[in-house]
Amino acid sequence: MSLTEHLKHVLLDLHASWVMWILIVLSLASILVTVERALFFRGIRDDVSGLSRELDGLLRAGRFREAIERLERSPSAEAAAAAAGLRSADLGPIAAEKAVAGALALERSRMERGLAFLGTLGNNAPFIGLLGTVIGIVEAFDVLGRPESLSATGSLAPQGIMSGIAEALVATAVGLFVAIPAVAAFNYFQRRISTIMARSEALTNVVLAHLNAETPPASASVEVRPAARRAE
Repeated sequence: MSLTEHLKHVLLDLHASWVMWILIVLSLASILVTVERALFFRGIRDDVSGLSRELDGLLRAGRFREAIERLERSPSAEAAAAAAGLRSADLGPIAAEKAVAGALALERSRMERGLAFLGTLGNNAPFIGLLGTVIGIVEAFDVLGRPESLSATGSLAPQGIMSGIAEALVATAVGLFVAIPAVAAFNYFQRRISTIMARSEALTNVVLAHLNAETPPASASVEVRPAARRAE
């Protein structure tokens, strides 16, 4: 028996039903990841515009400790990055920028958790469904080549063959059904991450602007000066 014949018999023994079960499991996993990510992004939502105005007022008044406490009360990733910069203010503006960059990297990693699965599933689910379709078509043509596929008059009976091919095409349809929501969810969450990162940059720039000010308010210098001596 040739290798091609051997592989054909393996595919015919497996049938295409296992592909459907894989797609169903992947679809359930995709739904779970999507729901979990949606709840996560809802949990870190905050009024960043209002927070930015409030933070600017506190920093102008030199109330750095209150500013940090206000940022720590916010569940948003934007506030976490800004708070990291403020906590490193005593080490200087450059150190604060490094702290902000590190905090943003950690927050981005936290936000992107699970998205690789959605992207991979969206790209490959149609191919998994196509595999099921190919197996089904191989089965249909194998039946077509058997003598019992002939009718009593000696002509082919296409009804059974066409029914088998139609069932095989269902696997491709299911693959697309699994892939499309996964791709939509992946693109939506990536857009949310881009928006959060942009707002994080805007909020942290408020902090860095005050830290880089050449003549900070007198009340701010009272709190910052001892920390600056420690940095020296």
